[in-house]
Amino acid sequence: MGKKNKIRIIFYGTPYFAVPSLKALVEADYNVVGAVTAPDKKAGRGMKIQMSDVKKAALELDIPVFQPTNLKSDSFQEILKELNPTIQIVIAFRMMPEKVWDFAPMGTFNLHGSLLPRYRGAAPIHHAIINGEKESGVTTFFLKHEIDTGNILMRASCVIEKTDTVGSVHDKLMLLGADLVVKTMDGIL
Repeated sequence: MGKKNKIRIIFYGTPYFAVPSLKALVEADYNVVGAVTAPDKKAGRGMKIQMSDVKKAALELDIPVFQPTNLKSDSFQEILKELNPTIQIVIAFRMMPEKVWDFAPMGTFNLHGSLLPRYRGAAPIHHAIINGEKESGVTTFFLKHEIDTGNILMRASCVIEKTDTVGSVHDKLMLLGADLVVKTMDGIL
């Protein structure tokens, strides 16, 4: 059993932006022991139950899925104890309480869709486009109390072309981010 298999990763994410990173970790032979995502919700005309993109991908990859409504609950804390993560990775997920992000011995890192410290918080891709930036990128960093301010681990950048839209930059960063998440894990190892 190699080093990668000894690391137990819990992956937190909801939208499609996080899916390539989850798949890249599995393809790189990392041991993802659980995926935590938003609860299913009713959507569309027929108000049918919709799963998050991360849940769909995790099920395809045969990764156990957890959908807590309260991350501070005793039941979710028990799940964390059972999964016994070495490290946790967060991509496009909600705010996490310290008792969750501080749970794993190696910590919790986040992939953010900007070249931090620029554009902390929500909608970093939108802000980069609105402000006419010529470059954007992704950053991995360890979580701490203040939002998007933890110690930076790695960054990767891309050019924003004049023809780019929020959607096209989103897609560039999503793929750049998947590569950076694996490189960050390799670097941590």
